[in-house]
Amino acid sequence: MANRVTIVGAGLAGCEAAWQLAKRNIPVRLIEMKPEKYSPAHKYPGFAELVCSNSLKAEHLSNASGLLKAELRAMDSLILKCAEASRVPAGGALAVDRERFSDAITGALKAHPLVETETGVVSEIPAEPYIVATGPLTDPALTDAITRATGTGALNFFDAAAPIVTAESLDMSKVFRASRYGRGTDDYLNCPMTEDEYNAFYDALVGAELAELHDFEKKLVFEGCLAVEILASRGRQTLAFGPLKPVGLIDPRTGREPYAVVQLRQENAQGTLYNLVGFQTRLKWGEQKRVFGMIPGLEHAEFARYGVMHRNTYLNGPKVLGANYAMKGHPLARFAGQLTGVEGYMESTASGLVAAVGLAKALSGQPEPDFTGRTLLGALARHVTTPTPNFQPMNANFGILESLPFRVKGKKNRYEKLSEVAIDTLSEVMRAYEL
Repeated sequence: MANRVTIVGAGLAGCEAAWQLAKRNIPVRLIEMKPEKYSPAHKYPGFAELVCSNSLKAEHLSNASGLLKAELRAMDSLILKCAEASRVPAGGALAVDRERFSDAITGALKAHPLVETETGVVSEIPAEPYIVATGPLTDPALTDAITRATGTGALNFFDAAAPIVTAESLDMSKVFRASRYGRGTDDYLNCPMTEDEYNAFYDALVGAELAELHDFEKKLVFEGCLAVEILASRGRQTLAFGPLKPVGLIDPRTGREPYAVVQLRQENAQGTLYNLVGFQTRLKWGEQKRVFGMIPGLEHAEFARYGVMHRNTYLNGPKVLGANYAMKGHPLARFAGQLTGVEGYMESTASGLVAAVGLAKALSGQPEPDFTGRTLLGALARHVTTPTPNFQPMNANFGILESLPFRVKGKKNRYEKLSEVAIDTLSEVMRAYEL
């Protein structure tokens, strides 16, 4: 049992990791604190509890969520297999019966001869080899232990992030590139607003529906990171004199300063993603698409990630993590799930799979697989290890994939081609590394 892996947390990531290790003949000790103790958001005793929506998003290959499912399916994902077996009608999306889904995963792991399950609260990092997959509401004692293991400043405890949109979805006939007063390089994209456009946007923003905060999150909303809709509620001109101030920006179409300007800042090195500066928000996702779609140039914006303000413990991945979610300097110590900075059900599953497959190879002394940036499995792992000025969690989206080396006309056609390349690449990786 020298190579037995301890996995802390039986959420989506931990369960997938346990399955992937066990199918590679590596014994697993899977520790879950429920039902001995529940986080403020959990209530069902089974593994892989879905605490928010029961939807695992789209299935078609012109959507990044569909591509990620295809990759997981190719890798024999337990989570995806149980989701498909417990699906409920949801149009083009994969949605599940929560309890059937949890029960199926719990049953499969408890029945596996190489998986030992244990109930208890873990307050210290286990001995290597291990995978910690305790999620965004990690127990405080273990959080302290992770901080000690990874270093001060490695953990973030509040996720207040602005929406991120894909560059190719912007209407560049309305957007101009410039920096204030022409100083430095033109690092920002600018969406100019007339007075009428600003007033219509303002009225929609202050009247939009907000996502509910859990009681344990309400005290975390602080002045230094105020939601844009709360700032707007202080007065009609607050935004125009704050994050939307047009001072020093000249619209080349008019030769004048606009009434207001929404600035977009580049999010990744490839320049495929941009965030809305100063737009941390609690608006519901549908409301974000409606209201922010009123900004000139964003009428057809594709959101790679919606803005959020909630309690979310996650690692500063670029500082802490190396390839396949291993802790830097500790190849037999891994993290998985939302704790790593991936966000979403299938994304958490993917991180558990990649962490486990990499760890299995490390334990056997074989080269770890490189899933490359052409697959979403690899692109997600690379996102959380690539230094950026403002690291924040990320969903699966086509913007994080390596660009195609050739041009494909039409967004749908391009996305389908990216999916085709990703699936072919994954097949090559699986053959090369005997996965």
